[in-house]
Amino acid sequence: MTKYVFVTGGVVSGLGKGITASSIALLLKSRGYKVFMQKFDPYINVDPGTMNPIQHGEVFVTFDGCETDLDLGHYERFIDEELNFTSNITSGKIYKSVIDKERHGDYLGATVQMVPHITNEIKNKVYEAGISSGADIVITEIGGTVGDIESQSFIEALRQIQYEKGSDNTFFVHCTLIPFIYGSNELKTKPTQNSVRDLRNMGIRPDALVCRAPYDTGEAIKKKLSLFCSVPVENVIDSVDVKNIYEIPINYYNQKIDEIILKQFNLPIKKANLDYWKKLIKTVDNLSEEVEIALVGKYVELHDAYISVVEALKHAGYKYNTKVNINWVDSEKLEDSNVNLKEIFKNSKGILVPGGFGSRGIEGKIKAIKFARENNIPFLGICLGMQLAVIEFARNVCDIKDASSTEFNPTCLNPIIDLMADQKSIVNMGGTLRLGNYECTLKKGTLAYKDYNQEKILERHRHRYEFNNKYKDILESKGMVFSGLNEKANLVEIIELPSHKHFIASQFHPEFKSRPTRPHPLFDSFIKASCGK
Repeated sequence: MTKYVFVTGGVVSGLGKGITASSIALLLKSRGYKVFMQKFDPYINVDPGTMNPIQHGEVFVTFDGCETDLDLGHYERFIDEELNFTSNITSGKIYKSVIDKERHGDYLGATVQMVPHITNEIKNKVYEAGISSGADIVITEIGGTVGDIESQSFIEALRQIQYEKGSDNTFFVHCTLIPFIYGSNELKTKPTQNSVRDLRNMGIRPDALVCRAPYDTGEAIKKKLSLFCSVPVENVIDSVDVKNIYEIPINYYNQKIDEIILKQFNLPIKKANLDYWKKLIKTVDNLSEEVEIALVGKYVELHDAYISVVEALKHAGYKYNTKVNINWVDSEKLEDSNVNLKEIFKNSKGILVPGGFGSRGIEGKIKAIKFARENNIPFLGICLGMQLAVIEFARNVCDIKDASSTEFNPTCLNPIIDLMADQKSIVNMGGTLRLGNYECTLKKGTLAYKDYNQEKILERHRHRYEFNNKYKDILESKGMVFSGLNEKANLVEIIELPSHKHFIASQFHPEFKSRPTRPHPLFDSFIKASCGK
C-alpha cells in the first residue's frame, strides 16, 4: 500500500516547505524507496501557465507537458525523478473538474458541495499520484499557510485521507517559524503553538514539526513545543539557515526525520546511501574558480522567474569547480541608444538569453545577441532566445532588415518566426502551447551532436511560435547551421554558428532537465566555453 507524507506550513509563507518536502523525499529515496512528489496550490488558476512570472516566478514544465509551479523544479532536481500531470494540482483544476462533471450529469442530480464533492476530487488526485507513479511513498506539499481560506478544502481532504488510510499510512509534517526577538534575545514558540492549534482545530495533529530558526532551538524549546503541540520531542526538527542549500537534507538526516517517518509506516529502515550528496556538498563548498554569466531578460527584478536557468548554470559550474556569478541585465534598459554594451558586459564571459513572451524588451535582447556574436562571446539562447538569435542573424548578416516574429509584429513582411497552422485557430491561451517532451534529431559533426554525443534526444518545450522554414536556405547560405530538427513535424529545434567560438540556441528548455550532480549538456558546454576550458 502506498504511504503518504503531507507537508503543511504555518505562521508565514516562504519557510521552505518545498525544500523540506524535497529533502524528505531525497532521504527516503536514499534508503531504497520509490518516491513521488506532488504540490497542491490554493489559487483558482487552472495552472500557472497564464500567470506573469514577476508575480509567480517561473513556470516549470513536466515531461508530459504539464505547466506547474516552480517548486516542482526543486523536487526534480533533488530527487532526480521525472514528475507528471498529477504532480501539480490547483484549486482551479479541482473546481473545473467538479463543474465539468456536474455539467455532464455525473452526480445524478445531487447538490454539489465542498464536502464531499470538492474534497473527494482532491483525495482522488492524491491517490492518482500514487497509482500513476507506482511509488512506495508520495510526498505532497500544501501551498500557502494553514488558516488561509483558500486551502481549507485541501486540509479537510487530508484529514479524510488520514481517517481512511490510518496513521500507519499517513504522516503530517508541519513547517513553522520560531522567530528571534531582538531586545529580549530569545526564540519564541507562541506563533508555532497557535499554528498547530489552527491545524488541530481542522482535525489534524501533526506528526512532526520542522522549525525554521536562525540557529538550533535547543532542548528546552523542543520540550516546550512537544508539550503544547502534542508532538514527541524527537519529532521536533530544527531547520536552521545554511549557506549551501544542499546541506538541508543532511541536517534532517542527522535528526533522523526519515527514520521517524519509516517507523510510523512500519517500513524497514534500510541503509541510506548519501555519499553522492555529501560529495556534492563538498564540491559546492570548495569551488576555487569564478565566472560571470550575463543573463539578459525582462523579468530580472524577480530572480525566481529564471530559477531553473540559474540552477542549471550552477550545476555546470560545479563540474568545472567554478562558482557562476549572474550579471542580471534588464533587456528593456538595453534599448536605450546611449547604453554602453561594452561596459555592461565587460566582465561577462558568456551571455545567455532565456525564454519569455510578449514584445517588451525584445530589441534589447537582440542587441545583446548581436554583441555576443560580433565579439565572439560564448552564447546560449533558450526558446525565445533562439528565435531572437535567428532574427538577429537574418537582419544583420542576411540583410533582411524587417525580419521579425508575428508575436511582436503581426503584419511584418518577413516573419522569420511565425505560428504553425495548427496554432492559428487556437483561442484559449492556457495549456495550448507546444508543451512537454518532443524528439529531436541531431546533425552529426555539429556542436549539438558533440554536446549530447547521441543522435536522438528528448527535450521539454513551452512555446507557441516556430522558425519559418521558408527562410532556412538563405540563413544556411550565410553560415547558420540547423543542427537539431524535429523530423516528424519538420521543426527547427537547435541552431548554431560554427564560425563562432561558442554560439548555440535551442527552441526547447534544457534547464528543466539539469541536475546538480548531472548538468545538462548544453549548459555544460556553455560554461566550459565561458571558462575558457
